[in-house]
Amino acid sequence: MASAAEQLAANLNLGVLSKATELKKRIWFTLGALIVYRIGTYVPVPGIDAAVMGELLAQHGGGILGMFDMFTGGALGRMTVFALNIMPYISASIIVQLMTAAVPSLEALKKEGEAGRKKLNQYTRYLTVLIAVFQAWGIAVGLEGMRGSFGPAVHDPGWFFRLSCVITLVGGTMFLMWLGEQITARGVGNGISLIIFAGIVANLPHALVATLELGRTGALSTVFIIIFLAIALGVIALVVFMERAQRRIPVQYPKRQVGNRMFGGESTHLPLKLNTAGVIPPIFASSLLLLPATIAGFSGDPNGEGWLTTVTNLLAHGQPLYMALYVALIIFFAFFYTAVVFNPVETADNLKKYGGFVPGIRPGQNTADYFDRVLTRLTAIGALYLCLVCLLPELLISHYGVPFYFGGTSLLIIVSVTMDTVAQVQSHLFAHQYEGLIRKSRLGGRGAPRPR
Repeated sequence: MASAAEQLAANLNLGVLSKATELKKRIWFTLGALIVYRIGTYVPVPGIDAAVMGELLAQHGGGILGMFDMFTGGALGRMTVFALNIMPYISASIIVQLMTAAVPSLEALKKEGEAGRKKLNQYTRYLTVLIAVFQAWGIAVGLEGMRGSFGPAVHDPGWFFRLSCVITLVGGTMFLMWLGEQITARGVGNGISLIIFAGIVANLPHALVATLELGRTGALSTVFIIIFLAIALGVIALVVFMERAQRRIPVQYPKRQVGNRMFGGESTHLPLKLNTAGVIPPIFASSLLLLPATIAGFSGDPNGEGWLTTVTNLLAHGQPLYMALYVALIIFFAFFYTAVVFNPVETADNLKKYGGFVPGIRPGQNTADYFDRVLTRLTAIGALYLCLVCLLPELLISHYGVPFYFGGTSLLIIVSVTMDTVAQVQSHLFAHQYEGLIRKSRLGGRGAPRPR
């Protein structure tokens, strides 16, 4: 017989949304905040020639700048107040997370619960400001030395421009960080992820139109475009399946008697995701491989004969060395980041502390070794899956000139955020239906005759 939760899930539909007033308010707040974000990506930084910036990004779009411009929804190419986007906050979060695993005092803060989490969040905000100031200063100084066919990128270089540029860019990043926290608290889902999601999705219509335009002009055949779209749908289905896949390790809690009552004896499971590292490995791998191309683009080597240019040519998109290093870095960062976010010894100790155990495995070190073996196998499969998803668009772009970048980091972020948002909406609908059931039961209890 189905449980009450299963019956509730079977009856759950979007028709309930019309009655869920709180959820509708959250959805409208989220949409409004994302609209504010998109408007801000068109507000330019004072003193910068937008035409020159567009020309420079077109010249150096194959490096890190091109990847960051994709994350910012074009704000970096237009050099707007949101040019840094939320990336400094992402970098600060990753750094604090890595330091938590390495510094004992930060690790102790992490174990303190809500108070420790608030303290770590405060450290993340401070580090975000430092990273944003450093990046904004580098952009301001770098822009002063850039020139395009339309003239210099900066109209009036000097200390006033540098300070105003730093204040504007840092202020934009801090506003986005605040906006993301507001979406998390008053909207639907993770606000930081939704901001990045909105930036990436904003570029998809242009890329799709460019692909269809190639078909109209005859550069790509109609059959190839149909096959390409079918492959894209297949890759999306693969990403959804792999991101939801998990290994459930059974955990048993023994029975214990307190007075005349028995407690415990529950059977549950410990879910281990197939891709524990998420999108971090592709981001780190892409950043390291695109760094030589970015440095070479701004090195001013007009003849292209320097050693840096040679390295850049070897690490160009679609080259065998680039592909091999890309795969190696993704696998390395997948194992490295998984080891940071999941500690088998700590998990085994927590299970032992609360009396839980894995059936057939001795508590303590044996359980930790078992977790480590299972996690290593899962991470190996997850790393191969990441390599496949990230290499497929590289092959299509380099060999067929497809401008529609449907794979890699961008697709992983889009699918992951979409699944998380849908899960958040469903949880709010569940809560609304549970409140309705509780309200009806209370009304039924009041109307029932009282026993004498």
